[in-house]
Amino acid sequence: MRREWKLIAVGAALVTIGAAAGVLGVHAQGASTMADPSKSSYLSVNEEDFRTVFARMSAAKAQIMKRQLDLLSARYDLGDRPAANVRMSRGKPIQEGVRVKLPAGVAWEALEKMTPEEIREKGLFPKGFMPLPHPNHPEGGMVFPHFLIDEVKKQTGRDLTRFDLDFDIPDRFLPEFPAPIYLTTRPDLGDVSRGQLVTTDNYYELFNGILNPKQLEGLRLLLTPFAQQQFNLTADRRSERPSLGVACFDCHQNGSTNGAAHLVGDIRPQEFRHRIETPTLRGVNIQRVFGSQRALKTVEDFTEFEQRAAYFDGDPVIATKKGVNVLERGSQIHDMAEFQEILDFPPAPKLDVFGKLDAGKATSVELRGQALFFGKAQCATCHVPPYYTDNLMHNLKAERFYRPQMVNGMMASADGPIKTFPLRGIKDTPPYLHDGRLLTVDDTVEFFNLVLGLQLTPQEKTDLVAFLWAL
Repeated sequence: MRREWKLIAVGAALVTIGAAAGVLGVHAQGASTMADPSKSSYLSVNEEDFRTVFARMSAAKAQIMKRQLDLLSARYDLGDRPAANVRMSRGKPIQEGVRVKLPAGVAWEALEKMTPEEIREKGLFPKGFMPLPHPNHPEGGMVFPHFLIDEVKKQTGRDLTRFDLDFDIPDRFLPEFPAPIYLTTRPDLGDVSRGQLVTTDNYYELFNGILNPKQLEGLRLLLTPFAQQQFNLTADRRSERPSLGVACFDCHQNGSTNGAAHLVGDIRPQEFRHRIETPTLRGVNIQRVFGSQRALKTVEDFTEFEQRAAYFDGDPVIATKKGVNVLERGSQIHDMAEFQEILDFPPAPKLDVFGKLDAGKATSVELRGQALFFGKAQCATCHVPPYYTDNLMHNLKAERFYRPQMVNGMMASADGPIKTFPLRGIKDTPPYLHDGRLLTVDDTVEFFNLVLGLQLTPQEKTDLVAFLWAL
């Protein structure tokens, strides 16, 4: 009996040792996996020598930008072809025409007759309809068009130049600069920016006597630079000199947008993160969902989230290290929201009080486009007048048309639910979709025609574009 118990005890001990070895093996494998920083939920807090990083990344910049610009050239026709009879609110020409390139030997009409499965199996989904990567997707971070960088530096001395990369989309496909500012509280004033980029250098002169004290303080905070992942005072920044940081209105120039790009903060690992193109803040007073994918419920929530998390790629550890600006909800965030909520859409003189075309002012082409918008094209299912949003999230499931694939360091896979952006003033805020992959309104119509299976004729597409420009 004792001998049997000894054998049992020895067996149990061996099982225990084996199990422990197995656990150690699993832990060792896990440690090996986590050694790859791209697979961690957290960013590294270790700093390399700044000059070493600066030299390495500056040297790599030209090749990184060539890779991205080659991608854009392969996807799009980037030529300068402005529309003849329509311009943005301050007069910038609007680029027209479908700029997305089709696969060789394929016509739009033939593509529209195929099922999503056929398009996917044959690899015929236009590359310009695929998710668009960040200029340097493995690195990510805020990156600004040069015209914004130049004007901010001229007025305030801050330099938003990154030594590791540049903005990628050509200026002709971006919003006009500076964008006009229209206020719901003072429509009689028209553009209150007087054609200037509003910064800490001139906001008081421009807005004192127009805003109340809370709105004026909110605007000041929206213009004040605070530490951000790439622009800060630490050694692991991406500006050559230590930086005070970025301001909300560096991306949302004059309360609108300049097309500045970033990566969404709430997805991991890095290659699955989505590029986000800065949306306009015009009309936030009529919106109930904020953030292209986050579905935040108030502009106060959005403002606080941006400062605490989005500025630092969604990593609170890094935020603490680099100098997170924790705004006071009851006053500062409230003041910032109060100013944002009076930013109005640009005038649309052809629309009536219901947000539809006044038949006495609209052209026959625009009226045909409106009929399509509310009929065959099904646009009004989500884009409801008068502001042309339903304040909901929708999933287009465009991944039905292509296989997941790596594109310049980004895994092009599912987009997931995206908010319904208001279409009022759409002609002023290219490029389109949440990541800016659609350069023109024509591209946008073509994208939805294919993805939703609308079977629009060429003339119907032209009519629909004309109506959208009138909004």
